[in-house]
Amino acid sequence: MSQPPTLIEEEEAGPPPLRARRALLKRLADVVSLPASRINAFERSVVGDLLVDMLRLAWPEERRRVAGRLAALAELPDALARLLLRDEIEIAQVLIEQCAALSDADLVACARDAGSEHRRVMAARRGLSEIVCETLVGFGEPEVIETLLRNSTARLSQAGIETVVALSRTHPGLCGGLLKRPELRPSGAYVMFWWCGADDRRTILQRFGVSRDVMQEVAEDVFPMAASEGWADPVARKALQFIERRQRNRAAIEKSPFDSLEQAVATAARDGLSREIASEIAYLSGIKPLTGAKILGDAGGEPLAILCKATGLSKTDVHNLWRSMRRPEVQPDGSVHPDWERVQITYDLLAVDRAQTVLRYWNWSLSSALTPALLQAIRAGDDEQVDEYSAPERAAMLALAEDFGR
Repeated sequence: MSQPPTLIEEEEAGPPPLRARRALLKRLADVVSLPASRINAFERSVVGDLLVDMLRLAWPEERRRVAGRLAALAELPDALARLLLRDEIEIAQVLIEQCAALSDADLVACARDAGSEHRRVMAARRGLSEIVCETLVGFGEPEVIETLLRNSTARLSQAGIETVVALSRTHPGLCGGLLKRPELRPSGAYVMFWWCGADDRRTILQRFGVSRDVMQEVAEDVFPMAASEGWADPVARKALQFIERRQRNRAAIEKSPFDSLEQAVATAARDGLSREIASEIAYLSGIKPLTGAKILGDAGGEPLAILCKATGLSKTDVHNLWRSMRRPEVQPDGSVHPDWERVQITYDLLAVDRAQTVLRYWNWSLSSALTPALLQAIRAGDDEQVDEYSAPERAAMLALAEDFGR
């Protein structure tokens, strides 16, 4: 009778047979998959605990098979979900993509505890809720956010959209995906305009250059009321300034050394655009010098066209203002410079009322919203306090951050 092999002999013979383990894993997974009519919640939980204990020591291929078996379940034991969702991406992916039993809490916990690849796969999952999307956006990973923006079934909250708008300042590649989202509002689009590319800027103007006709109709009789009160209420005055049809500041003409906005532009074209003339152009246009400086300093030039269209300046005035800034009109080969061409196209693209909406929102957000607390937040880069501010204030924080050395 032969003696049983020693431990060393067993190791030399190779790994033990795994048929029993594989069969047991499959059977336990089948039990967990039984309908509620066959197994109650407590029994399912106990079986799930045993399965978890086995899977901790199982090979990756075995865990992947179990994950594939469980993906179709409408109910999944919590411990089992936690284990498999944090496993290697090849194993977790099938659950993340297909398992309807996963709750928002499961997905949020996975996003926080697993890696960026798990989050990227999750971003493509159908029917993501606002809370899951906010969690994914909060990691600030461009590839994950790009995937999320392409997911038409995901629901993004306004807080999530605003976070992505802020991230797009340093990751301009996000702008295109953002502009396709139905959740994006004009407040986000107008501020994003400052760092978007030329094509995205045109999209913003075409989609978000809205009219103020309805506001003007409902507020028509409010203007004489406010005038009779001497415009004493700053809240009403600020809102009516945004709504009114007239863009130019008539009161500024009385104090200006120029007889009109056109004369100021012509002088700038002749003598060059000094800081003083730029401020006068801003005042005469009905905007603050800070807004005017942002517009005139823009590298692309489209804001200049918006300013001119909103204030009723002619194409000749646009040309004069462009020349006053010493901006190129032609390229070395004699063709029209792309920047100058975009300015002309933008001018022709927008109706006056829509150009005024964009311009007034910029002026509202870039100047009126600049409270001392906001200025301090811009300088300090205090993103954590952003929820304390209104939509135009948040726009100002984003658009002016670079101007304040942030």
